[in-house]
Amino acid sequence: MEKMRGKELALDLLADVAGGFVQAVALHCFINNIDIAPGGASGMAILLNRLTNLPIGTLTFLINIPLLIASWIYLGKEKTIKTLKTVAIMTVILDGLVTPYFPVYSGDKMVSCLFGGVLIGISLAVIFMRGSTTGGGDIAAKLLQKYRPHMQTGKAIMATDLVIILLSMVVFRNIESGLYGLINMVVGTYVIDVILYGMNKSTMITVITEKPKEIADELMDELERGCTFLKSEGAYRKEDGKTVICVLDRKQFYKAKKIVYDIDPRAFMIVSEAQEVYGEGFLDSDWEV
Repeated sequence: MEKMRGKELALDLLADVAGGFVQAVALHCFINNIDIAPGGASGMAILLNRLTNLPIGTLTFLINIPLLIASWIYLGKEKTIKTLKTVAIMTVILDGLVTPYFPVYSGDKMVSCLFGGVLIGISLAVIFMRGSTTGGGDIAAKLLQKYRPHMQTGKAIMATDLVIILLSMVVFRNIESGLYGLINMVVGTYVIDVILYGMNKSTMITVITEKPKEIADELMDELERGCTFLKSEGAYRKEDGKTVICVLDRKQFYKAKKIVYDIDPRAFMIVSEAQEVYGEGFLDSDWEV
């Protein structure tokens, strides 16, 4: 048990150092010099840096202190301690290692915006994988959900980030800062999703039909994809039936749709995106994080 705890702590520290280093490079080398605030505590720290000239890492840590206190009270101590550790390591790396020694990219502003977003997305994904956060917007979003419990986490985080992006237009005195900030935020979010959920997005179809066997047989023969029958009962007619579920590569959807409606023009089909699929014909499921 002690060995397991030691291993987990070592992995947490490794993720904090790696994620903290990548984010420090993003903030110092690409983002800070083009007058944008990417949201979260680091975005607010960039704005305050313009007003106070204090180091961005130190400001990020100070901004997180009241949020961490609120998190300890309302959200629990375990995740708060993890976040405190992550924020402290990121502060040391940004102010003590990257800012004094690393050069600042001074080329095209859009290149800085995009590369900064990609690097921030990578850093956050690495940290999220170990169950930690960088504080700031994540904590603020969770606290916001305390008062608005039906608000989705993604929307809550976006709401807090948008406030900082709007403030950036006031501090930097131009609308362009806010627009670049939005681009940076979207790119970072996309990169996080790709790393955490993968790029192997597939399509799942759910077909309610009077000809389930015929449709399933044709899908399996033509597309070489397995199908599953679910027993179902129509609420209106009170009749038992079978619902067909099939997961496809996205490129196969058009052909699957044609198969379904050639066999049963009256079929009811629900199409949804499957973020990750593991098993025969898709990704190998025998892996560890």
